[in-house]
Amino acid sequence: MTVDRRSRPENILALAAASGEAELTDNQESVWREVVKRVDEVYSDLLRYEADLESKNAELEEAQSFISSVIASVSDILAVSDAKGGVIQTNPAFLALLGCDEPQLLGRNLPELIVEDDRAQAVQFLHGCAAGSCELRFMTAHGLSDMMAINFSPRVDHAGRFVGAVLTGRPIGELRRAYQALHSAHLDLQQAQRKLIEQEKMASLGRLVAGVAHELNNPISFVYGNVHVLDRYRKNLAEFFREDEKREDFETADLRRRYRIDAILADLEPLIEGTLEGARRVSEIVKNLRRLSFNRAHEAQAIDLERTIGMAAQWAARSKRHQVRIDIEVAPGLSLRGNEGQIHQIFVNLIDNALDAVRKTADPHINIRAATADGEIEIAVADNGIGIADDSFDKLFEPFFTTKTVGEGTGLGLWISYSIAREHGGAISAANRPGGGAIFTLRLPSGAQ
Repeated sequence: MTVDRRSRPENILALAAASGEAELTDNQESVWREVVKRVDEVYSDLLRYEADLESKNAELEEAQSFISSVIASVSDILAVSDAKGGVIQTNPAFLALLGCDEPQLLGRNLPELIVEDDRAQAVQFLHGCAAGSCELRFMTAHGLSDMMAINFSPRVDHAGRFVGAVLTGRPIGELRRAYQALHSAHLDLQQAQRKLIEQEKMASLGRLVAGVAHELNNPISFVYGNVHVLDRYRKNLAEFFREDEKREDFETADLRRRYRIDAILADLEPLIEGTLEGARRVSEIVKNLRRLSFNRAHEAQAIDLERTIGMAAQWAARSKRHQVRIDIEVAPGLSLRGNEGQIHQIFVNLIDNALDAVRKTADPHINIRAATADGEIEIAVADNGIGIADDSFDKLFEPFFTTKTVGEGTGLGLWISYSIAREHGGAISAANRPGGGAIFTLRLPSGAQ
């Protein structure tokens, strides 16, 4: 604003004289001086307002320059639209993304710049009054942009009326990869923590089990020794009564019938066999517990797989009452090096589980196949049972996990088998067969130690 110099107070009287009033009366002069005073005050106010206005304008220009520089330096894309979705302002990042100049972009309908498949979710924010976020792509001069994480914020005027929207966003590729890496690291940390806790629990449990196994060994030895002696006595008594029966003593025969000697002798054999079987099972459990408690190295030796698998199948089937067809297919001359007792234990455990799985199957069948595959020896034990439940796969090889009822299993078989396989440089995996049933696959290096 610029004040006209002709309106200065000292020029007022000269202007009045020039207008034809050469002589002024006292009253007129007093009036004119009052007018001059008022004009002088107005003029001073005008000068002050002009200075204030120039200062405010400089501040406004500085603020606008600051905001423009900030917007230009932001790496995120930014676009401002009116209530109809037209672009009224943008930043260099958005122009660089689209590959166009600002004059080409201003006034264009913002939804037209968005890929058609992603357009609907953006329109609801551009024409609405609610903030929100979504993922979408833009059509650029070089094709489709990367997927962008977009935030929409409504713009309102002084009366609170919706006048447009502000769009900001950035590519989500790097952000998503960083999040996935962080998420993966977090999962790994959680898994490591769980393993650490389980290892500490298993270490404590191992010490307890070692003591229990040691204490059980003595009474089991007593049972074994006594039962074998008892079986020898039974045989001697049976032979004695057979010899005594030949003498045809009427009184002795009557006593035999009265005390049911023949029935007792007939029952003694299965009773002793059952006791021995129970002792063997308890001994096997103790061995499993001791193997769980200690990690002892064993001398490696050559293992004939066909003989070992056949023996394991006989041992496992002997303890079951139901008949199961077991087919064994072993490649000729297949062998490996390792601890034969431990490898035999794996086969017994896998076959025993398969026998339990087909217990309620109409035509129970187990197929055991051993061959070389990719430089490894692969032994697969397949059954036609009910298969493995989906929620059991991640717990199959955990110690003490079992789907059997109490008294049918300890849940140590697969854990011990997995540990033995790993000690030999191999692995065990489980899967459901497409035609029904489950298959456990043991893989060992041909030169396993």
